[in-house]
This record gives sequence, C-alpha cells and structure tokens, in this order.
Amino acid sequence: MTPKERAEKSAAAMWADDHASKWAGMEITHVDEGEATLELTIARHHCNGHGICHGGVTFMLADSAFAFACNSRNQATVAQHNVISFTAPGRLGDRLTAKAREISLTGRSGIYDVTVINQNGQQIAEFRGFSRAVKGQLFDA
Repeated sequence: MTPKERAEKSAAAMWADDHASKWAGMEITHVDEGEATLELTIARHHCNGHGICHGGVTFMLADSAFAFACNSRNQATVAQHNVISFTAPGRLGDRLTAKAREISLTGRSGIYDVTVINQNGQQIAEFRGFSRAVKGQLFDA
C-alpha cells in the first residue's frame, strides 16, 4: 500500500464516524501522508452576531484538516494543543479551504500548520496543531 493509499484509507475510516465534520458541512478534498485539505461553505447557521463566520467554526474546519493530516499513517492520533490566529473574517457564502501540512513528526509527537483561505485566496486564519499518537489504528492493516 502506498502512503497516499494508506492516507486515503485512514481518512475514509475516520470520515465514516466523523459526525461533527459532516454535520458542519465540511468536505474532504485532498488527503495524502501528512497533509489534508477540507472545505466548507459558510451558511447562515455558521454566522455569529456580527454577521461573520463564528471563530469556532473556522477553528473546527482547521482542526478537522489537522486531524485528517495527523491520522494519515493509520496511527490513532489526537490533538495535544492547538492555537489559531484569525486574520480576516469569513462571510456568509464564502467557501473556506483549510490546508493542513505536517511540519514535524518525532516519535509520538507531531506539529502541523493549517492555513484557512477563502475562495479569493485571502487568508482567514493560521492554525498550528500539536498531535500525540495514542494506542490503536483506524483500520486493520
């Protein structure tokens, strides 16, 4: 099995039980070893009292992209610590894209950066996730 095939199979196994990301309206558009891209169109129910995308929704999109990237090797992996900086608001109707990429993987600990942009390529947020591998796999190898 190639690394890309393993990443795709890992993503399929996770996606099957990822009710939160599906509920929010996310779609996986790319996955490979150590990377993942998820997209979401901002609907009215994603907007806060300022009429812009709720920061928690943007965080959730970035966190989901991070999760699919750090679980791409069929090793159960969870978030240890995450931080996000919002650089511009997402607006109703915007198509947000979260691109996660692995920066470092040493032993059981990983570092991943996720950039969230809108359909015009404008940066909406920058997220850094720190992962920790735990017991278990996503599918039987």
